Amino acid sequence: MTTATALRAALPVGDAPLAVNDAAAPTSARKIGDVILEVRNISLSFGGVKALTDISFDVREHEIRAIIGPNGAGKSSMLNCINGVYQPQQGSIVFRGKTFKHMNSRQVAEMGVARTFQNLALFKGMSVLDNIMTGRNLRIKSNLFLQALRWGPAEREEIRHREFVERIIDFLEIQAYRKTPVGRLPYGLQKRVDLGRALAMEPQVLLLDEPMAGMNVEEKQDMCRFILDVNDEFGTTIVLIEHDMGVVMDISDRVVVLDYGKKIGDGTPDEVRRNEDVIRAYLGTSH
Repeated sequence: MTTATALRAALPVGDAPLAVNDAAAPTSARKIGDVILEVRNISLSFGGVKALTDISFDVREHEIRAIIGPNGAGKSSMLNCINGVYQPQQGSIVFRGKTFKHMNSRQVAEMGVARTFQNLALFKGMSVLDNIMTGRNLRIKSNLFLQALRWGPAEREEIRHREFVERIIDFLEIQAYRKTPVGRLPYGLQKRVDLGRALAMEPQVLLLDEPMAGMNVEEKQDMCRFILDVNDEFGTTIVLIEHDMGVVMDISDRVVVLDYGKKIGDGTPDEVRRNEDVIRAYLGTSH
């Protein structure tokens, strides 16, 4: 069994198993499902400043859904509403048919939504392994006393969680750095560790806030490959914020466009490319 296959077996992939992307299993096995996440009429203000105004869109199971727009368009604010960091003044979030108006970040994580951040929030003095292990916190059942003693069931549970994390490390090809403090790693590898920590939560929906920001071309290519593999092999639904339009148009199934906190476009990459409002606001002047 390959590393990717072993990890896929431990991650939720929906109603049916998806084929692994190898010679015996074509990538066409990935199928877009029904709506898993719906944003309904979200409005968010900070004092007198409107960050989001009446934003609605949906995300389908197994798809890569991109959110784009100029700086200050409200993209990160939108992700913060989805994962409970911000509480919008109006609107609601629907996840798997259940409507929520106010949820905190822990509740969202327990439902199966994981998040990476534009500005890395890793523990720089801790090893790669231990950073990714923090993503297993919600899965740990033993109480703190037994965990501290590392005795009996707590020790066996920790071993199982570490085995799961080791498979993530293998999948992300960072085995050589597993014991290295994260603060010593190059920026591109730190981004990979951040992705690994999110994967350790076994998410159904993965929110990626500019996962390729600050990377060179080679690092971007690697990150694109891992994002596509997570989506294709594990069936993880991905909501992605990214400024690199080449990346967005290449890997996304659908794109929603924000400008000054309002939605100005929504559709396939080709439809967004032809949208005159998007061209004027973000992609440049139409010729």
